[in-house]
Formats: sequence, structure tokens, C-alpha cells
Amino acid sequence: MAVTLDAAEIERIADAHETARRTTSPIRRVTLEHPDMTIEDAYAVQRAWVARQVADGARVIGHKVGLTSRAMQQAMHIDEPDFGVLLDHMQIPDGGTIRAADHLDPKLEVELAFVLGGGLGGPDVTAADVLAATAYVSPALELIDARSHRRDPVDGVTRTVRDTIADNAANSGVVLGTERVDPTAVDLRWVPAVLSRNGVVEETGVAAGVLGDPVEGVVWLARRLHGFGVDLEPGHIVLAGSFTRPIDCRSGDRFEADFGPHGSITLAVD
Repeated sequence: MAVTLDAAEIERIADAHETARRTTSPIRRVTLEHPDMTIEDAYAVQRAWVARQVADGARVIGHKVGLTSRAMQQAMHIDEPDFGVLLDHMQIPDGGTIRAADHLDPKLEVELAFVLGGGLGGPDVTAADVLAATAYVSPALELIDARSHRRDPVDGVTRTVRDTIADNAANSGVVLGTERVDPTAVDLRWVPAVLSRNGVVEETGVAAGVLGDPVEGVVWLARRLHGFGVDLEPGHIVLAGSFTRPIDCRSGDRFEADFGPHGSITLAVD
């Protein structure tokens, strides 16, 4: 698939998403105006939005992988995951607090974060390459948001994967736990997590829910980014994909994600 939108329109759409983020006023889905836009168009919008962030002083610290479960791919009518970019201003400390009013439709997902010690890129990256390049793996939460309506208030239509990709794959924040796991010493497929909100268990899962093995999420990302001429860099964080469904964040909520022997994460919402 090729980019079909012209550069001016790509910039306009990226600006609309940034205005929505800053004003917490969602826009209507991009595909309403551009029903034939391609996946590559959506990534072009994402790159334009990221470029604007970097020009304003932000720093790229990694990437996130989304839509890693077969059920989600079928729901979005695609046959592969998607990805977004992590920026330094998205970092939230373990035990920290976010304000619900600063977001449009915030939700939390449970993930594993691969922190790279070496570079990673190319069309033939393997799981062994990922493990060799990974300094450590940490428990993580991803804060997702929607700068365009998940379901349009006028026509009731849900946004497509192209709308989500244009919205930086819905990424808004990342929380890393303090535990550092040697990825060669643990079978990452069986890392467990229990996500509780206000003391009530909302979600449970194991990391095998990510493409059968979260390492495969990083493999897919490295190969996909290569097509855009981008490599993962030492120090980058890669969120390999969620293995729980997203849980709404409401003012007053207190979250705990328990990863068993691999630590826990807490987050409060004001």
C-alpha cells in the first residue's frame, strides 16, 4: 500500500490530533473524510504528529505494539498488529498519579516492556536477535487514549485501525515497574499479571496472549519498522503488546498490576 494523501493534508490531520490532545476535545474519525485512506497514509499522519512533538522538544524513547491478539485483529479487520511511538513526556512513574481530566478516554493495559541494550533492526530479525539485544524486561502498564472518538457520537460508527494508527496507535503513557527480568532466564510466555482497580480484580492474563510469546511482538515491530527505514536503538523501550483488555480510568481509581514474582505497579487517577 502506498501513501495517497498529500503532504498538506497529512499535516492538517496531524495538527487536528494534536489540538484534540491539548484541548481534550476529540475529533471525528479521519476515515469519515478519507474513507479510502491506506494503512500507510495513517502511519504518515503518525510520523507527522511525532515530528511535530520532536520539533517542540520531545524525545523518542521507544515504541509500542498494539492489536497483538487474534480477536482484536479480527475485530479491526486486519491481519497484523500496529505500532505507535513512545515519547519522553509519556513516562509516568510507578506509584504516580494521572489526572483523568488531562485525557479524553483513558484506559490501562497490562504489558511487558523490553528495554534494549543494543540496536535492533532489519527485515530478518529473529527472536534470538531480540533476546540478545534486550538488556532487561520490566512489567509495564500502557495508558491508552483516543483523540478521535472510539464510537462516533453522530453516526455511531466505531473508528477503524487506520484511525487508530493515525492517532499514534492510541498511546498516551507508559508506566514501568522497577523489577528487571533477564529475558534469557525466564520463559516470558508465562509471566502472569492480575490487574485490580480499587481492590477488585478486573483482568488477569499471561504474556503468551501476545502473539504466543511477547518476544514475537518485538520481532514483528523491528521488521515492520525496517520498512520505514527505522531501527530500534539502544535504550529504547518496546511495549510488546497487551495481554489484558483495556480498563477504563476514572477519577478516584487506584490500580495495582501484580506480576507475581516479577513485581507490581501501582497508579492512581485523580
